[in-house]
Amino acid sequence: MTRVICVVNQKGGVGKTTTAVNMATALAAIGKQVLVVDLDPQGNASTGLGIDQSQRRCTSYDVLIGNATLDAAAVKTAIPRLWVAPATIDLSGAEIELVTIERREFQLKQAFASVSGDWDYVVIDCPPSLGLITLNALTASDAVLIPLQCEFYALEGLAHLLKTIKLVKANLNPRLTIHGVVLTMYDRRNKLTEQIEEDVRGFLGEDVYKTVIPRNVRMSEAPSHGKPALVYDLKCSGSQAYLQLARELIQREKQFMGDHNKTAA
Repeated sequence: MTRVICVVNQKGGVGKTTTAVNMATALAAIGKQVLVVDLDPQGNASTGLGIDQSQRRCTSYDVLIGNATLDAAAVKTAIPRLWVAPATIDLSGAEIELVTIERREFQLKQAFASVSGDWDYVVIDCPPSLGLITLNALTASDAVLIPLQCEFYALEGLAHLLKTIKLVKANLNPRLTIHGVVLTMYDRRNKLTEQIEEDVRGFLGEDVYKTVIPRNVRMSEAPSHGKPALVYDLKCSGSQAYLQLARELIQREKQFMGDHNKTAA
C-alpha cells in the first residue's frame, strides 16, 4: 500500500523543500520505492534532485489540471529507487485554472487513484501557501509532516496551519493525520531556539519529532550541485539528522499502521 505524506508550511524559508528532498532520499536509501511530487512553482525540489529544465516536459502542473498521469510525469533521479514528478513556473497558473474545475480540491487525489507505479511512499513538497494547490495535497494525503523553523513568528503560522488541517480532515479527507512536526534550523547556541522548542513540545507533545534538524552550511550548498544533502555530504550534521528523522518516521509509520489495523478489526 502506498503511503502519501505531504510536507506543508505556509511560511517560506523554513526548510520545507530540504526536508521533503532529504526525507525522500533517506527513505529510498533504506530500500523504499519513493516518488516526490513537486507542487511548488519554484521547482526547488526538482532542482535539488538534479532534474534539469529540459527533463520537465511533463510536470505536476499537467497532473493537477488533468492533462497527464503521475506515471507520465515521474522522472527517474540519479538516486536508486527515487523518482520525482517535477514542477515548473507553469504551476503558478494552476491556482486560477483550478477555480473553474468541478471538485477542484480532489484533482490530485484522482490522479493518485490511477497510479500504476509501485511506490511505497509519495512525498509531496507543497508551495509556501494554503491555496488550492496545498488543499489538493492535503486532500490526497494520508499524513502531514510540518517543518517548523525555530523562531517566534513560526508559532503564529503553526496555529493557522493546524486549523486548516482540522478543517480538511472534517470536510474533505477524514483519514488525514498529523505525522509530526520537525524543528528545523535548530541552533543550540541560541536561547530563543530552546524556548521555541519548549513551547512547541509543551503544546503538541508527542506530535513533535524527537529529532531536530540543525543549521548546516553543507545542506545549503547541496541544492546548487543538484544533490540532496545526504548524497552531497553524508557525514555532515544535517544529513545525519535526516537519517535519524527517517528512522523515527518509519517507527511512527509502524505505530500508525498498527493503530489502523486495530481500528479496522
